[in-house]
Amino acid sequence: MSGPLTSAFTRLYGAKGWSVLAVCGTVLFVLFPLLNLVVPPHSEFHVSAYWITLIGKIMCYAIVALAMDLIWGYCGILSLGHGLFFALGGYAMGMYLMRQIGRDGQYASELPDFMVFLDWRELPWHWWNTDSFLWTLLLIVAVPGVLAYVFGYFAFRSRIKGVYFSIITQALTYAAMLLFFRNETGFGGNNGFTDFKRILGHAITTPQTRMVLFTLTGAVLIGTLLLGRYLVTSKFGRVLAAIRDAEQRVMFCGYNTLHYKLFVWTLSAVLCGVAGALYVPQVGIINPSEMSPANSIEIAIWVAVGGRGTLSGAIVGAAVVNGAKSFFTQFLPEYWLFVLGLMFILVTLFMPNGIVGLLRGKAFKGRRA
Repeated sequence: MSGPLTSAFTRLYGAKGWSVLAVCGTVLFVLFPLLNLVVPPHSEFHVSAYWITLIGKIMCYAIVALAMDLIWGYCGILSLGHGLFFALGGYAMGMYLMRQIGRDGQYASELPDFMVFLDWRELPWHWWNTDSFLWTLLLIVAVPGVLAYVFGYFAFRSRIKGVYFSIITQALTYAAMLLFFRNETGFGGNNGFTDFKRILGHAITTPQTRMVLFTLTGAVLIGTLLLGRYLVTSKFGRVLAAIRDAEQRVMFCGYNTLHYKLFVWTLSAVLCGVAGALYVPQVGIINPSEMSPANSIEIAIWVAVGGRGTLSGAIVGAAVVNGAKSFFTQFLPEYWLFVLGLMFILVTLFMPNGIVGLLRGKAFKGRRA
């Protein structure tokens, strides 16, 4: 049994890759909890709640970048609407968190505060059973998954591809954003959901709860990376790469490309929904701005900067871009969009394979020398 098992692990990563994952796991699951919960706040080694929240948010973005890399880097499908699936997962979790506030809100009502303010008398139909955590988990997966499946089925069956597919996904996201901005839809309008109190009966702002969410996000990120690696190194992944490079030849060989594209597209949407659900309790807010076309374009930039078609590059790109965004929006907010645009131009001109592609090229040259 050890032979096939060892072969499966080797196919995913070599000894160096597993060592890197082990180090990352130790940092996420051991070092950060100790430095945040055990080391006293006055110590210079203490990791504050700010950094825990920031890194947790970036890990959520890294999951989205991995989802984008699966469809764009390995299947050649550029989506400019992945922010929609991320926001849908976030709204599903936000509805549950709003129900958990109970009578602790400003109006001491069982209804969320924004509904009381708008003079609503009862919850709308789509809020049914949202106080159940298990039902919320189902919504997190099902809502973005079903929407992606239905949209993808008609789009791929109609042979829509390239820039036309990208424009349609962006239009879908923009239409959803306008819908969620409306107060009568029951999603909080422009303000969205915020002021969360509890999750599963535990106060959401305590260091222990934040650390649980942090480590859970890290585990999902590593699991998503391994799942993506498993897919792209299998026969399924080779077919995806063939579809990306020459779809007509793949169809001539007898493969139904619709099924392959639809599966990876739906999986990518579900992963984005899970990332959104992890994002909301850590950041403490979800509103329609998460569906803005600019956010979805930025997701593609993460993948391009890190290295399209590498998986690890998607994580690096999400960390680099969002780390730079946190710095510039805090100290030089008026220059951030210029920096983002310049970063994308420089990567396109001088590093078409991204940061990871550049590092791999240098490592390859070093081995040859």
